[in-house]
Amino acid sequence: MYAIIRSDHRLPVEARGVGNPPVRVRKVDGNGVAAVVSDAPGDLRARRRDLLAHQDLLLGLAETGSVLPMRFGSVAGGDEAVLKQLRDGEQRYAATLRRLDGRVEFNLKASPDPDALAAVVREDREVRQLSAAARRRPGYEANIRLGQAVAAALDRRAAQAARDTLETLVPLADATAAGPDVPGCVLNASFLVERGLREAFRDAVAAMTDRHRDRAVLKLAGPLPCYSFAASGAGEPVEA
Repeated sequence: MYAIIRSDHRLPVEARGVGNPPVRVRKVDGNGVAAVVSDAPGDLRARRRDLLAHQDLLLGLAETGSVLPMRFGSVAGGDEAVLKQLRDGEQRYAATLRRLDGRVEFNLKASPDPDALAAVVREDREVRQLSAAARRRPGYEANIRLGQAVAAALDRRAAQAARDTLETLVPLADATAAGPDVPGCVLNASFLVERGLREAFRDAVAAMTDRHRDRAVLKLAGPLPCYSFAASGAGEPVEA
């Protein structure tokens, strides 16, 4: 299973899914909503080829209508099982599809700038003091304290940049959602953005990247399938 769409949502011409060779996809129609499915390969695994095929199909579907994406590897026992799922969730699916109409998802991750050491030494009094102490009396303990202070200062600066970036981006989005913790990142957030505001959103991220060049590294991905906003109630505010 790839996605849930409206019954009148047409599949892209020659749409293909996972497998080698890629298999043809089709719709299983319910009452107003439908599932996009294909036969599952017997050796279905998270190969890069198939992960990309899954995502490409979702992006193609999103070009012509709203989509509730399914995670890669979602399988059902057959058409009857799919139809039961559609009947059980029909109203919820339809409401969420309406909420996602004309919208895409962007994901932003922020991490400390590893090249900001000079700025940290210049601006952080504690780091300057510990650096001077380590030069006067070098040793293991002095180096450990200095390293910990630098790491903490880098994280603080990145977190400040992330908060400032969120203040700029949140008004451009219909909803935001916090993602799971990512090692090395101070922010992992997704944004539900109107399709017509895609360039404005990218431009805002670019401006924040320049503004915080010595504080944080900002990595934007998208537009993406609306994974973070497909569930009922998804889209809670995110804090840095």
